[in-house]
Amino acid sequence: MRIPAHSVCTAVRDDIVAGVYERGSRLTEEVLARRYGVSRVPVREALRTLEAEGFVVTRRHAGACVAEPTEQDAADLLEMRVLLEPLGAARAAQRRTEAHLKVLRGLVRMGQERARRDGGEDLRSLDGWFHETLAQASGSPSLTSMLTQLRHKIAWMYTVEAPAGPVQSWAEHGAIVDAVARGDAERARALTTLHAERAAGAHRLRFSGAAERVRTSQRAVNMSGQRH
Repeated sequence: MRIPAHSVCTAVRDDIVAGVYERGSRLTEEVLARRYGVSRVPVREALRTLEAEGFVVTRRHAGACVAEPTEQDAADLLEMRVLLEPLGAARAAQRRTEAHLKVLRGLVRMGQERARRDGGEDLRSLDGWFHETLAQASGSPSLTSMLTQLRHKIAWMYTVEAPAGPVQSWAEHGAIVDAVARGDAERARALTTLHAERAAGAHRLRFSGAAERVRTSQRAVNMSGQRH
């Protein structure tokens, strides 16, 4: 397939998250350039970005490889999400625009309707869209970027079971939006904390025994290979 050069990073990341490239597998510039129909230059740039994000590591004698996160790495991501999403909601209560509120309320309406009809995959997509919009409403590009990276990594490392009570889940979304609309930062933070903690229980690791498979030197190699 042929894609624009500036989209190579997104394409490679999406394929890593989808499992097209297995953990630990090599990512050669030549093969990736052929796959995406671009030159090796945007591929090289994409690999640097993905290394900084933690999706790729550079190994001696092997070059770029898909990272092999440990179970602790995966657990840390959920903990970080529980800390950062409430911060984003509190900021959204202070900085949101009417356009943000319109989108959030529309998503809540659709989510609640489909939850009553057992929306399945539609609900999962709406949930992702909701949290992405809530992060954008924080008015903080750096926080939005961090939350986006967390969502990508969590999707890579975990499968998410359908919530036992989707109607309740979307009622929680609605309550968060109400707090954001009122400008009540502390209530938005508290409600989002409870929602994130409950949602974390539905995540199941896609891999097992990862800690034993990861080479102890990998983290050091990854950190030394990052570019700022």
